[in-house]
Amino acid sequence: MANVFRHTPIIALALLLGACAQAPVRNPIAQWEASPNHDERRATIIVLHATEQESVAQSLLTLRTANSGGPVSSHYLVGAGGDLYQLVEDSRRAWHAGGGNWGTITDLNSASIGIELDNDGGEPFPPAQIDALLRLLEDLCTRLGIPRHAVIAHADLAPTRKRDPGAQFPWAELARAGFGLWPDPADGDPPPGFDPWLAMQAIGWPLDDRAAAVRAYRRHYRGDEADTLDAEDLRILHSLVQQARKRR
Repeated sequence: MANVFRHTPIIALALLLGACAQAPVRNPIAQWEASPNHDERRATIIVLHATEQESVAQSLLTLRTANSGGPVSSHYLVGAGGDLYQLVEDSRRAWHAGGGNWGTITDLNSASIGIELDNDGGEPFPPAQIDALLRLLEDLCTRLGIPRHAVIAHADLAPTRKRDPGAQFPWAELARAGFGLWPDPADGDPPPGFDPWLAMQAIGWPLDDRAAAVRAYRRHYRGDEADTLDAEDLRILHSLVQQARKRR
């Protein structure tokens, strides 16, 4: 019994601290009148990155510590062999997107899940890595209610600063699995007077620097770094607009 009483204050303190940890944060200058009408802030989009580093170990260090460019993080890191790491809770705001916007979303960190892929930015993505990514996307979209088409590249939201996950990323494979926005040849040719810039803006690309936006678009849908649009691009953009409308 002596041992029980000796440890009772410690147990009581632990229980008290646990209770405090779960208590809501309340503003001391306001009277608390609790409402049940709320839930956690939830992500509505998924942003894919390439680490552009030499190894998973190096990327884990970068994503978990302060580094020369300032602290950064992501919710997940997918290794080249398919190993999956979570670094930040889904409900928390990871620091992965930086400046940029996608459509009307201007604070991507607050609205997104960030996924880093172990890749130097120029090499192909191994099948095991893409398989793991697809499993993760299935989990996130199902569990968090994120629309399956709302999967974009880091370069899409920040075309003047970023190019990842790069031209080697297999967006068509993701589309076949049901993720991301992808053109459908059945949508046909664009109508007379079709404006590709309005289409790009409607889909989400920021157009402050049109050449950079086109490079981001071409990297995503054509697998190259061109900064001009051709007739095939107009067909693709017309279809993307149609597909986006169907998914709203």
